[in-house]
Order: sequence, then C-alpha cells, then structure tokens
Amino acid sequence: MTHIALSDARTRAAVHLRGDFGHGRPPLVCLAGYQRNMSDFSAFADYFRRLGSGNWPMVLIDLPGRGRADDRPRNVAYSTLQDARDVADILAALGVGRAVLLGQGHGGQVAMALAAHHPLLIGGTILLDAGPVIDSRSIVRLRSNLAHLEGLRGGKAVNAGFRRMLGGVYPGLGEAELGALALRSHWFDKRGRPRPLFDPRLIEQIKDISFDDILVAQWPLYDALVCAPLMLLRTQLTDQVRRETFEKMVQRRPDAEAITISGQGSPALFDDPAEIEAVAEFVFHIGKGARRAA
Repeated sequence: MTHIALSDARTRAAVHLRGDFGHGRPPLVCLAGYQRNMSDFSAFADYFRRLGSGNWPMVLIDLPGRGRADDRPRNVAYSTLQDARDVADILAALGVGRAVLLGQGHGGQVAMALAAHHPLLIGGTILLDAGPVIDSRSIVRLRSNLAHLEGLRGGKAVNAGFRRMLGGVYPGLGEAELGALALRSHWFDKRGRPRPLFDPRLIEQIKDISFDDILVAQWPLYDALVCAPLMLLRTQLTDQVRRETFEKMVQRRPDAEAITISGQGSPALFDDPAEIEAVAEFVFHIGKGARRAA
C-alpha cells in the first residue's frame, strides 16, 4: 500500500499495486463504489492474478474520503469530476499512459468522466452496476441504512442491523460471510459501535435526494466510452442501475459484452470464477491488441 499526493498537494489517494508493470501491458485499474474502498475487489484481484500468463498489472485505488485515503479538505466538495481528475493524477504519477478501467457503481461514473476528458488514457472500460442513469432508490437505501446503523447500540443489535442490511443484497450468504462484508465499510470501536471507513461528508452530500427524484441522465458521458472496448456487468438484485437502463446501454453499444451476475446486488461480491475469467479474457484481449499496435 502506498499513498500518492494529488494535484491539490493537500490530499493523498491510497494505491495498492499488484503484478508486473514491466512488460508494457495496460494495467487493470479498479475503482470502487461511492463510499466504498478497494477491499470490494479483494476476492476478484486474488483470482485474477493467477489467470492468463499470471501477474497482470493491477492498480487498486482508494479515492479521497474512502478507505485509507485522506479526506478532502472541508472547503472542497466530493464530486465525480474531481475523482476523475484524481485518477488521472494517479495514473500520471505511476507512469501509466493507457489503462483498462473497472468501475463499480460510482467508480464506473468516474471512468466515464475520465473517458470524456482524457480519452487517450482509456484502453478499455468495464462498468459494473454503473451507468449514465443513477437510480435514486439506491441512494435513499444507502443513506437510510447508514442512519439506522448509527442509531444502534450494543454488539448484538449492530450485528443484527448489518445482517438485515446486507441479507437482502446477498440472500445466499451466512452470518460469517455477512459479518466479513460489514468490515469492508466499517470498523468497530471499543464499545462495539460501527465507525465508517469513509468520510461522513460523502453521505451529507446526498441528504436531499428523495426516493422519487429523477436524476439527470449522463448519456454523453456514457457515449464518451466509444473511444475503447466496453464490457457491461449488472448484478441481478442491484438497485443502482435499472434493468431498462442496462438494456438501453447495451443497445447503444451493441459491440459491448454484457453479463448479468445472478443472485446478488450491489456491491457485487465479484468472487465467482466464471465472472472473473470473463473479465480477464476481456482485459487480456485488449493487452494483445496494445502489444500489436506497439
């Protein structure tokens, strides 16, 4: 794990590098959801590392306000465009001129914004439960769940709260697995109270969004992904991207590979070998094309 200073010089992102960066292959850059962090890609990264010729370069990122990254200064708002600028800073600091971006939820929106402003950086894009139209239900659910957890006291009540919150998203998981998922987004203090692994200001910024709000569609950002190959993934139970939105995304990019991940919601567990192998095949194909072009 390393920290990279961003352009404002006051904030650092957290970055974990995996694989061999010495062969000119475009690295796979993983961007997590809105308040999420790189731990959501742990199972994926462990399996992906063993595929193909092995040791494909990967960059796992905690953007400001998430995980082990610094929070943004109080006078700087969180935004998709700022996150995209930060990703560009990170790639420049690492000497990466072209990458394949894997964005889950908000991370996919960051990838779209990066493609709109820096298309030459994009070797390919994988959107997971991400698209140009955000379903307001997912934002209200996130905010309500976190507010509920903050009001709980006592270890048993907190654990039960996490199980209720996560059980509907991952109906096939047992208590131990649900508990491990809870630790991706929170840590527990000495009194057993959950503390977020993200800046609470992220949630403050979405406090005024209501269940029936219709958020502005960003189809021009999605269309900016035409600069490179595209893969579209959607979990069956997600409330972040409606099925009709996903179908429209596929219609606009008939060349894109589209896969539905069954039996779970957002964030995706991303631990099934078949799904990871499909992503790996997509990435490796782009890598072969990059080497031929060189």
